[in-house]
Amino acid sequence: MTRLSRRPPGWATVGALAFVGLTSAFMFTLVVPLQGELPELLHASREDTTWVVTITLLVAAVATPISGRLGDMYGKRRVVFVLLAALIVGSLVAALSSSIIGVIIGRGLQGITTGVIPLGIAIMRDVLPPARLGTAVALMSATMGVGGAVGMPLAALIAENADWHALFWMSAGLGALGIAAVVVAVPEDTLISGGRLDVVGAIGLAIGLTGLLLFVSRGADWGWGSPLALGSMGVGVVVLLVWGVYQLRTSDPLVDLRVAARPTVLLTNLAAIGMGFSLFGSNVTFPQLLEMPRETGAGFGLTMLEAAICIMPAGLIMMVLSPLSGKLERVFGPRPLFTVGTSSIVIAYVFVLLWSSEVWHIVVANAIIGVGIAFSFAAMPMIIMGAVPAHETGVSNGLNALFRSVGTSSASAVMGGVLAAMSVEHEGRAVPTAGAFATCFWIAIAAAAVATVLTLLIPRGPCPEPRPSLPRPSE
Repeated sequence: MTRLSRRPPGWATVGALAFVGLTSAFMFTLVVPLQGELPELLHASREDTTWVVTITLLVAAVATPISGRLGDMYGKRRVVFVLLAALIVGSLVAALSSSIIGVIIGRGLQGITTGVIPLGIAIMRDVLPPARLGTAVALMSATMGVGGAVGMPLAALIAENADWHALFWMSAGLGALGIAAVVVAVPEDTLISGGRLDVVGAIGLAIGLTGLLLFVSRGADWGWGSPLALGSMGVGVVVLLVWGVYQLRTSDPLVDLRVAARPTVLLTNLAAIGMGFSLFGSNVTFPQLLEMPRETGAGFGLTMLEAAICIMPAGLIMMVLSPLSGKLERVFGPRPLFTVGTSSIVIAYVFVLLWSSEVWHIVVANAIIGVGIAFSFAAMPMIIMGAVPAHETGVSNGLNALFRSVGTSSASAVMGGVLAAMSVEHEGRAVPTAGAFATCFWIAIAAAAVATVLTLLIPRGPCPEPRPSLPRPSE
């Protein structure tokens, strides 16, 4: 087992990890302001340019649990460096490219960096005292929502006033700053389990998840009953079933499914799907609602930047509430906090169903969503870490992030499909109706309500004692 050779201040470690978490989350909304212009900018069809967004979600979902396992085996800090390096390389590839292929490759490499958030949480468990862990984890978890919400106005400002390549030069700079911050403020790894990477398991997980997520994210474009969509889903399901059997039988699996199947872990991860769905559902619907022309009877006619500024307060609320979330978690425990968070999401969507005639109604609803996400994202890692062995913290948090990614990908497909199906013609283009947005809000309510029920079913007794950490094999 490796011990610390230096100990930077705890606040500096938390700050550095939070910065790389914000940078990682920002990658999801980096090109959102450009979505409508991408076909013209990249000289490609709208169907092809959707891959600029989709590829990041797909790669993030596949890479996050794998990077968590690598962090447990070889050192979380080392893997964070690798992920940030991938972000820089991907940003440079996209910044130097004017073709859709180059941008898609760059965006895929940017998606790899999402693993820094669960790895950062695992590092905090290793180096921080228990009294400070809850608040720090709450802050790190909040970066998942904060990075996108706060970064969107910045991306919109750059997109409106500079060449689109500037977005990728900026992300490369953020990646370089992240590496510098980790070098200075994050200590050497304190817990390394060793072992070997389950390459077969990693490939199987990648193929299975890709099949399912392709069906979820592209099914609306391909046609849900088309051979391509059904084939993707079929391949994903079959491969994941075979993968699960293999993971149970191999001696050193990528994911210990016996730990993942514990009721505490399983129910938390299933609830994470609903939370991811609810969060990304607001990211899909609220900006469109704010930017649509008033003449449609559903929109508010705001500019891209104005809409992004209206969305931003939710991210700020998540950041401000993270210290409070940590304190509440210590007093009441993470499970009640999780229930309050999911219930807040239900309240937010009910609010916007009842009142959506003014811009401030959307701002208030989104702010309530920010409260719910802050509490929920703070609670989930603490529940997971209380139920898994210390040497599996990275991969277990990565698995939780994977379930959230399934929720966000599903929300993108479902909400996008509903808005497209319930559209009318306005000035030569299809725009969603007020009923389309109401339908989306009802779907989000259902997802958040199911998540709330699942939080109530999470066992409240003491978690099983974790197995002792494995020493790293001698070289």
